[in-house]
Amino acid sequence: MDQVTQFLSHIDSKTIGITPLNHFEAQSGLPRSYAVLGVVAVYFVLIFLNVGGIGQLLSNIAGFVVPGYYSLVALQTTTTADDTQLLTYWVVFAFLNVVEFWSKAILYWIPFYWLFKTIFLLYIGIPVTGGAVQVYNGIVAPIAERVVGGGKGIASEINDAASGVSSAVDY
Repeated sequence: MDQVTQFLSHIDSKTIGITPLNHFEAQSGLPRSYAVLGVVAVYFVLIFLNVGGIGQLLSNIAGFVVPGYYSLVALQTTTTADDTQLLTYWVVFAFLNVVEFWSKAILYWIPFYWLFKTIFLLYIGIPVTGGAVQVYNGIVAPIAERVVGGGKGIASEINDAASGVSSAVDY
């Protein structure tokens, strides 16, 4: 079997218990994997077209649902490797959302931004790719080191100021 056939067979085997897909297969005579791939294609076309801002909604759903599922699975395991991977994802996701919030006016002019963001979120959200760790190590960690690093960052100064205000209030 070639890789495409194996991929389609894998989708079929993983979707056996899903009733609407079983109905699709029974009524159309086509494999369940065709319906799955059709829904995925429509999903990405809707993101691409971004009619009425639906691209942003669907992109955020992909950014929450896929890693959210993996996070729930990770909470059920006894190892910490998957926990670290997903915690890294959520840190990168939060970083991306903060950057996105402050640059929304610029991002509006980037064609197909929501499609690119969705693909990026899937890349960093699916643990097999290791994308979250790569983005964290390459971009977020150096910035975080300057902010919180070694007790001499901005976070230390904020803590000192907060302690000063707190102790002044006590008197």
